[in-house]
Amino acid sequence: MWTALSFIGLVIIVLGVSLMLLYHHVAQDLPPTENLKNYHPKSVTFIYADDGRMIGEYSHERRIVVPLAKIPKYAQQAFIAAEDANFYQHSGVDLQSIARAFIKNVEAGRIVQGGSTITQQVTRSFLLSREKTYMRKLREVILAYRINRYLTKDEVLFLYLNQIYLGHGAYGVESAAELYFDKHVDQLTLAEAAQLAGLTQAPSRYSPYSRPEAARRRLTYTIQQMFKNGFITQEEVTAALNEKLVFYDRANINLTQTPYFTEHVRRMLEDKYGEDRLYNDGLQVYTTVNIEMQEAGRKAVERGLYEFATRRPYRGPIKKLSSEQVKEFLASQDEEFSEKPIAPDQYLQAVVTQVGTKSLSIQLGSHQGVILPNGMTWQMIRGKPLKRLFTPNDVILVQPQTFDKKRARWRCSLEQHPKVQSALLSLDLKSGGVKALIGGRDFRESQFNRAVQSRRQPGSAFKPIIYTAAMDNGFTPDSIIIDSPVVHDDFVSMKRWKPLNFDRKFYGPTNLYTGLTSSRNVVAIKLLDKIGVNKAIEYARKMGIKSDLQPYLPLALGASGLSLEELVAAYSTFPNLGERVVPYYITRIEDRNGKLLEQYEPIRVKAIEPDTACVMLSMLKGVVQHGTGVRVKALKRPCGGKTGTTNDATDAWFIGFTPEYVAGVWVGLDDYRRMGRLETGGKAAAPIFLYYMDAVMKGKPVHDFDQVTEGVTYVDRGSNRICFKEGTVGKGISDVSPAGGDDFLKNELD
Repeated sequence: MWTALSFIGLVIIVLGVSLMLLYHHVAQDLPPTENLKNYHPKSVTFIYADDGRMIGEYSHERRIVVPLAKIPKYAQQAFIAAEDANFYQHSGVDLQSIARAFIKNVEAGRIVQGGSTITQQVTRSFLLSREKTYMRKLREVILAYRINRYLTKDEVLFLYLNQIYLGHGAYGVESAAELYFDKHVDQLTLAEAAQLAGLTQAPSRYSPYSRPEAARRRLTYTIQQMFKNGFITQEEVTAALNEKLVFYDRANINLTQTPYFTEHVRRMLEDKYGEDRLYNDGLQVYTTVNIEMQEAGRKAVERGLYEFATRRPYRGPIKKLSSEQVKEFLASQDEEFSEKPIAPDQYLQAVVTQVGTKSLSIQLGSHQGVILPNGMTWQMIRGKPLKRLFTPNDVILVQPQTFDKKRARWRCSLEQHPKVQSALLSLDLKSGGVKALIGGRDFRESQFNRAVQSRRQPGSAFKPIIYTAAMDNGFTPDSIIIDSPVVHDDFVSMKRWKPLNFDRKFYGPTNLYTGLTSSRNVVAIKLLDKIGVNKAIEYARKMGIKSDLQPYLPLALGASGLSLEELVAAYSTFPNLGERVVPYYITRIEDRNGKLLEQYEPIRVKAIEPDTACVMLSMLKGVVQHGTGVRVKALKRPCGGKTGTTNDATDAWFIGFTPEYVAGVWVGLDDYRRMGRLETGGKAAAPIFLYYMDAVMKGKPVHDFDQVTEGVTYVDRGSNRICFKEGTVGKGISDVSPAGGDDFLKNELD
């Protein structure tokens, strides 16, 4: 008897010691639970426009932490019912669930069921790996007990609901509510909350996007569990199961709002803070961009490039469809039009249904359309009959113009996708804040930002810098340069350079006002030769040009590559009467708790004297009034600027300004091919500037530029008001003394 009792006692002791040793072995290196009190999960970095609207977000785990009080009680109960019905009763571990899972695993011969409570899932998510081993399970149980003693149930539930992965990149209930339903979590219905709760077990298996039937079954299960546990009534069950859920197709905001601007800011943040902080620390980044101005820039670029495309030879239909493909194509269009109806100024694909002698009948979804001769005169230049260009079932690009109610059809114009690229950058003239940034034709096609990353020859858009240096070194708008043939020998390359004007003509004695407004190349080259290349480079540096500038006379024609950003900033010097602004993109950065990390202030730098800036301002206004930028005169507001075209027509520019904004436009091909000899800055780039400024300034009061009142003289010549430095009217360094002095310039203008 004593022997048996002794044996049993020994077994108990051995078992107890073994369990203690096992516990010590398992628990000796467990992570501390104290860190859970200071919950700092990976969070989303948000980027905002100038009015606080969100324009971008970056994260490795898209998580938006919300307090438990913001999560509706029924949403909390949905997750508890789906995952851990005894959450508020057990001590962190549900032994019955573990026993049930153990039996299932033994039967299967492998781990197929976990039996984990919400507390255990929190333990696994924060403190342990997700490997499926019994050792990890023991560690999880021990930690769950510890957490249950250290945290309240509500604190555990708060961690769980903000940490859990719910599919398609959404972490936590707030992020999931936005992703699936475009709502905040406190706006969810009971059925929507139950749908999210049903995702916890296997988000990909129960995704409402890819597996809607499985998602519906999981929703039903969650609702039934809520009723079984007394969380909802039978009436609520019926209402929830009868509710038709509409799932939101969440677009990538980084691609839809201000993509080039947002990506540029992202690169700046990554350079400054590093990838880890950018994607995990939940920074709040407030920027200068204006969404409406950005959209105006996008539309202006789009319109200008499509107009450019109509000046090129027509490349033919996009593709040819079979009769069966036409039905599918038009049905697909109807689905798109149900969400975004046809409207003027859209660029849409259409199916040719009939080819006439002078017109095309087309179909856009179930809508009829027609292209009349005035909608395709640009391509008719080729002189080919329409039946040689088009056949029924061809897919072509069109732009709806007006809807003919009488014939119930859209009148459209024939279009084609442009191959040329463009960039646009616009600054607030007083602060330097970047209000719009378009880095290319389409961000989805190319993420290369041609506004800030590219260096292209500015052509004649560089001339105002040379003229600025000249105005400070003995020249005036009256100064005369002989526009005549000139030859320069390059003894390094052993080549002879014979620069020409754009129209290949020479105009003899030309005053500098006309030389700039008419963009005479020979005048600019001779002027640069007189003031010295190094002097021009010195002024370029004063005006913020940082790119390498080659110290040779071709600099007069913009032979050194510049970025659009630095050239636009340089032009701010003129309307700001000598002060240039430094472009900036970010106004302030806060951490996830709203603590200010950085504050950015506008920077203005004195570049030239006010009287010099005033002289240049009047000359650049003349470019728009009667010079190469006359296309912009249609803005009907005070405006100045300068066109730029490279000799081989690979680059076209217009940099201009109103009293409120300065903006620049570049047009060209990435591979430096010629766009066409007649594609000048005035023709290809200036219209884009016009469309942009016209949209931005619509409805706003008309203001004139600030004027210098001391140290200058204003002279009215015809409809032009030209500024001179005081005491220089009719004077200045000249190749010849103009007969009649002041009258010479007047005659030139007339």
